[in-house]
Amino acid sequence: MSTSSSVSSPFDGLRFAFGTLTVLPVRVHRWDRDAARGGMLCAPLAGLVVGGCAAGLGLLLLLLGAGAPLAAVASVAVPAALTRGLHLDGLADTADGLGSGKPAEDALRIMKQSDIGPFGVLTVVLVLLAQVAVLAQLYGDSWARGAVAAVVSAATARLALTLAARAGVPAARPEGLGAAVAGVVPAGAALGLAAGVVAAAGAAGAGLGGYDGARTALAVAVAVAVADVLLRRCVRRFGGVTGDVFGALAETAATAALVVLALGR
Repeated sequence: MSTSSSVSSPFDGLRFAFGTLTVLPVRVHRWDRDAARGGMLCAPLAGLVVGGCAAGLGLLLLLLGAGAPLAAVASVAVPAALTRGLHLDGLADTADGLGSGKPAEDALRIMKQSDIGPFGVLTVVLVLLAQVAVLAQLYGDSWARGAVAAVVSAATARLALTLAARAGVPAARPEGLGAAVAGVVPAGAALGLAAGVVAAAGAAGAGLGGYDGARTALAVAVAVAVADVLLRRCVRRFGGVTGDVFGALAETAATAALVVLALGR
C-alpha cells in the first residue's frame, strides 16, 4: 500500500477510517500520519454508518414481527460483524492485561497471545449482556428509541477512538495500529469533534420527546469520560496505547452510553 508523502486529501481520511475500523470494502491508499489524522477524525462517521446498519437490522426484525430481545441481539451483532470482532477481542485482551498484575512488558505479551484468559471472557460476556439488555429495553419502549441508541452508541464508540488518538497519548509499542494513530489528532480538534458529537446526539434524542435530548447528549459525554478513565489507566499500566486498547475503549464507550440511555425512564 502507498506510503506516499504527497498532499493528503479528505478522502484519504475517510478511506483510512472505513478501511481500518470496518470490514467494508474500502481500500486504504495511505498509511502516513496525515491520513491517520484524517481517519481518526472521521472515526465517528464510520460509527454512524455501523450504527445505522445495526439499527436497520433491528428495525427490520421488528417489522417482521420479532420481539425486542431479538432485535437487540441483532443490533449488537452487527457492529461485531462489521469489525470482525476486533473491538471485542481488544476488550478481552486488555482485560487480561490489566487483570494479570504483571509488569507492563509481560502484560503486553499476554495481550498479544491468541488465547483469551478468564478476565477477558468474563468482561466480554458482561459487556455483551449489558448491551443486549439495554437495547431490548429501549426497543421495547419504542422502535425509535432503540434505533437512536444503536446509532448513538456506535458513533460514541468511535469518538472514543478519536479522543484516544489525541496528541500527548503515547503508543505502548513501536508497531501496530496503536502506534500508527497514537498522538495524530490535535487535542483541540479532538475536543471540538467531541462537542459536535454531543450536540448532534442531543438533537437526535430531542426528536424522541421529553428529556431524551438531554439524556442522549449526557450519554455521549459520560461515555467518553468513562473511556478516558480507562485510557489513562492503560497508559499508566502499559506505557501507552495499543490496538487492543483502542478496541477496549470503543466497547467501553458504547456500553457506557447505552447504560446512561437506560436510566431515568
